[in-house]
Amino acid sequence: MGTIQQAGLARGYTLGLLKKANEGAWDTLPEGFSNTIRWNAGHIYVSAEHFLSQALNEYEPDHSEWFPFFATGSSPSTWQGTPPSADELVTALKAQGKRISQVEEGKLGQVLETPLSIGKLLTMETVDDVIQFNTWHEGIHAGLIDGLVRASR
Repeated sequence: MGTIQQAGLARGYTLGLLKKANEGAWDTLPEGFSNTIRWNAGHIYVSAEHFLSQALNEYEPDHSEWFPFFATGSSPSTWQGTPPSADELVTALKAQGKRISQVEEGKLGQVLETPLSIGKLLTMETVDDVIQFNTWHEGIHAGLIDGLVRASR
């Protein structure tokens, strides 16, 4: 299975989990969790927008106004203003999935002008590296969403 197919599989899984979530649970913070369903869904979205816009010159990030709500280290407890609704996030995640699926296979091997690093743990040197990282990252947060959905029942 190729990188783009894996990204689509992960996105489909995430959207399926979000569909199962009662909208009233999107902002519930069960004991043992550090963030909510809304935060995890938004974090998946803004992280992909950030990394893809760094990797692909033609990828313009959408909803940059959401970045402060969902950036690494942010928390619903410190939000100022109103975050996007569940419907807005789901719509944006679907649209983003379509944008990712349109990345041409030939671009996957494209070497980044400046490699992207996450601390000393990871350096991404190609577009393929970035999409693979995003897919892995989405899987981590989808697992958290799954746990939050289960804990909110």
